[in-house]
Amino acid sequence: MADFPEFMNAKLVAEYLDLNEKKVYALANDGLLPATKVTGKWLFPKAMLDKWLLESCHNGVLTDRLLIAGSDDPLLQMVVGKMANQLGSTALVGYTSTGTRQGLAMLSKGHVDMCAIHWGNAEEASLRHPALLQQYQGHKNWVLVHAFERQQGLVVSKDLAEAVNSKSIQLPELLSSRWRWALRQEGAGSMRALEEWLHGHAYNLSMLNQSDVCNSERELASSVARGKADVGCASESTAGEFGLGFIPLCTEAFELVIPKNIYFRTLQQQLLQAISDEDIQAHGHDLGGYNFARTGKQVWSAN
Repeated sequence: MADFPEFMNAKLVAEYLDLNEKKVYALANDGLLPATKVTGKWLFPKAMLDKWLLESCHNGVLTDRLLIAGSDDPLLQMVVGKMANQLGSTALVGYTSTGTRQGLAMLSKGHVDMCAIHWGNAEEASLRHPALLQQYQGHKNWVLVHAFERQQGLVVSKDLAEAVNSKSIQLPELLSSRWRWALRQEGAGSMRALEEWLHGHAYNLSMLNQSDVCNSERELASSVARGKADVGCASESTAGEFGLGFIPLCTEAFELVIPKNIYFRTLQQQLLQAISDEDIQAHGHDLGGYNFARTGKQVWSAN
């Protein structure tokens, strides 16, 4: 077989993969073939093509790896930690909180195997989530699975939550410069929820007294618990994990984006089954704010 360069054009890829050249372009345009566009022309890295070939063989060879990125959630963190402990050195299972958008970008580039997302009110998720996914290359190979609904809102001290609930402090008063806010990074689903709530009060992020920027819900809750900030936007379960007060703003759908070609891998299915486990869900109810009525249901596919 002839030697092929490190980067190939569509013609060479067609020869390398024994495909029609038009099929190569179609796969590239659909985001199913690893490629990049330079000055309007597709270039295909041979190393990534080789990996794509291996991944396509009998559900792929990396069946001992499950890397998850995207939105942060305490219950999902617990599930992944439990799986990692049970699997020991036989497989790699990891979960990193990157926020919804960065997680989708990483999934699009094949850096991770699954992405957790939440992007607004639960009643609008059936429209919002597919619309968001379709902004990323490779979405035609993705399916969306419902993990659970959860309460999203403001994480505060218990004393401040009681003051708001008793009406001694009106909720919009938390927008005044008296209160220090911990915010999430750009592209996080909780920032989307916060911005929508602020918009309803004719406010925006730049008008808040910002004291901290946090890269996970746990980091945000820790900031409030340590007194570095007074308020931040996160899930009720995160507040419960840190023993903090919580002021609900909305119910949101927390969902998992999984590539179709690895959907039935053992580790992916073990994770989905674990979220449906009675003990796991009981722990979720202890943390607060979860609804598991549709857990495990596939809610969207590109085809």
